[in-house]
Amino acid sequence: MGSILQNLQSTIIAGVVLTVVMIAVVVGWHGQGLELDTNWWSFLFRWLHVLSAVMWIGLLWYFNFVQIPTMPKVPDELKPGISKHIAPAALFWFRWGAMATIVTGLLLAWIRGYFVDAFALGIGSGVGQHTAIGIGMYLGIIMWFNVWFVIWPNQKKALGMVEVDAAEKAKAARTAMLFSRTNTLLSIPMLYAMVSAQNLY
Repeated sequence: MGSILQNLQSTIIAGVVLTVVMIAVVVGWHGQGLELDTNWWSFLFRWLHVLSAVMWIGLLWYFNFVQIPTMPKVPDELKPGISKHIAPAALFWFRWGAMATIVTGLLLAWIRGYFVDAFALGIGSGVGQHTAIGIGMYLGIIMWFNVWFVIWPNQKKALGMVEVDAAEKAKAARTAMLFSRTNTLLSIPMLYAMVSAQNLY
């Protein structure tokens, strides 16, 4: 077991295998086959959407609750370890988590048949669930845009991946931080909208 947990790839594979075993046990326990119908595909994309969102929002909150507030307390000689190694790796998973969350969410809306009604915020359908999920979708898209087109380009400058002068580097770091904080702010109503759409309507 130790060898599995010492390697991230092995850990993820073991998690997927455990999930498949769990599915087989549940299906076998209830004596019914697993039908690959619209409901199953809907469930699959919802599960992938949640997995991706955990990666994305988890890292967003790591940056805002841990890394940004802690950096001023880190001794100068240790800061390069964060800016050259930890932050770039975290930003890789952060931005691709955002992309996977948006793609799986939009596919889920399409499969479930509420894509258009959600984008119209329930206007015309009169369904509160469409309004709630639509608000969540719009907030998620704004956050995704911020990640890919504001935070990431500015973080590349702030972390020295793109060469700029010191003033531009400081400006980029501040812009990335402010938009990251904006996403943290938006994540609270976004998560409420998404969860309420599934549980209150």
